[in-house]
Amino acid sequence: MAGTNTREVLPGAGELSGGPLIVTEDAHLLDDLLRLCAAAGAMPEVHHGPPAARGSWERAPVVLVGDDAAARCRGTVRRRGVMLVGRDRGDPDIWRRAVEIGAEYVLRLPDAESWLVDQIANAAEGVGRPALTVGVMGGRGGSGASTLACALAVTAAGSGRRTMLIDGDPLGGGIDILLGAEETEGMRWPDFAHSKGRVGGGALEESLPALHGLRVLSWGRDDEVSVPPQAMQAVLAAARRLGGVVVVDLPRKVDDSVAEALTQMDAGLLVVPGELRAVAAAKRVASTVGTMLPDLRVVARGPYAVGLDEHWVAQALGLPLVGDLPVEPGLRAAQSGGEPPGSDPRGPLARFCTAFWDLADTSGGADGAAAAFGTGTP
Repeated sequence: MAGTNTREVLPGAGELSGGPLIVTEDAHLLDDLLRLCAAAGAMPEVHHGPPAARGSWERAPVVLVGDDAAARCRGTVRRRGVMLVGRDRGDPDIWRRAVEIGAEYVLRLPDAESWLVDQIANAAEGVGRPALTVGVMGGRGGSGASTLACALAVTAAGSGRRTMLIDGDPLGGGIDILLGAEETEGMRWPDFAHSKGRVGGGALEESLPALHGLRVLSWGRDDEVSVPPQAMQAVLAAARRLGGVVVVDLPRKVDDSVAEALTQMDAGLLVVPGELRAVAAAKRVASTVGTMLPDLRVVARGPYAVGLDEHWVAQALGLPLVGDLPVEPGLRAAQSGGEPPGSDPRGPLARFCTAFWDLADTSGGADGAAAAFGTGTP
């Protein structure tokens, strides 16, 4: 491809897909840059010199100029995001050529490969507000945390928010079942378990099963797969860069991967049934989780034992109260019919979740969401 004398535009480049602009005639350098773009999930546009099309140089999110093409790029419009890329570490004139084309960075491969992949991915995905990321976990087993996580994701997607639901509990049975997505085509955690470097947000989103207006990352149906902390970090970071909303269903047991996930949460919701034993179990969960996630809040769930209510539960745990998780009649029957929790916009569960998201939007993120129920620190 690099051996021709005409300009080359890879498929999709004319659609302004957000990929970088590559300027080089060095076939080996081009192969390396294409490989790094693929790792970043970006589709580049390739030229041998400054593009003839008006505005292509200016509109590209990042411009990668091979050292062989620096002379041909003199006189181009000065802009940010231009990088001069070469291999010769002993060439002192590379800095002069960088100044002549207005390059912000001088990169030498292979040393700068990891850093360059990050920059390409950032540029291709844009720089915007990261996703509001909420973790949901149970104070004890069977508390309904997965149901709430699913309902939060469904209502967020139903309101037009870009939404991703991530199942962080390998022993939870698969949150995709609650969505009715267990047979939907797409990648699962086993496909990402060995991810160590950066995961492209767009590539992640496109690879996951899509249902009810959201994307879901769940577990396979085979043997249990361990997700290392590096893979958890890479996947969650990619999801957050997309913006919108990310909901993570988390287990009560905190291992290294769960600890990594907690560091990326904006807020955590601890679902606690209104029973003394459940509150005692939730205290142990909260004491561990709270050291890694400062914004941890309670969602109490009835029916309550005699003398208990949602305020008592929150006060006993010493955590802010989001509210009382409402009971939704017919929820199991609806799920059997393919309707996930939160899919009925008039149902009490959907109204609870909608109020949470609305206040999160208007009150500046997750910190304002608890105000939806007129609550605060007990």
